[in-house]
Amino acid sequence: MSGNILIAYASRTGFTLGVAEKIASVLQDNSHQVTVIPVQEIHETTPYSSVVIGSAIQGSAWLPEAIQFLQKHKAALASKPVAAFQVCMTLAMRDGDKYQNYVSSFMNPARMIIKPVSEASFAGGLDISRVPSLADRIKFKLSVIMGVWKEGDHRDWNAIESWAREIAPKL
Repeated sequence: MSGNILIAYASRTGFTLGVAEKIASVLQDNSHQVTVIPVQEIHETTPYSSVVIGSAIQGSAWLPEAIQFLQKHKAALASKPVAAFQVCMTLAMRDGDKYQNYVSSFMNPARMIIKPVSEASFAGGLDISRVPSLADRIKFKLSVIMGVWKEGDHRDWNAIESWAREIAPKL
């Protein structure tokens, strides 16, 4: 099935945008028309046959603008397939795999609004210079010094591509 898919995303440092763009690339290769737009710029979802929504995780939660998007478009989203993803640095920690269930719970507020046909959690990246808040930059720098995680891009492009291929027929 081919369709006109909206990929809506909320990002602070650009890593979630990169995931959204990779998903778009895979879906386009599967004969879908895809539009990638930040959630703040979306005024309606009716032109799209399906939606993929993604958010960065900050403070163990989706970004507020992503949840606001879901609330605003709840009725329209209920009538079309929606897939959801989140990008979280917790998965890039040492033994990040053991936090998979914990990280999955960050999607609960979104699940209360939508019923995704599929969902995924991906490790993100850490570029301290791109973190907007000075206080957060200091916290991240300290956590890097303490060995909680490393700076750099921790996205698993193969996992992202695989998920995008998996959701293509569902959209």
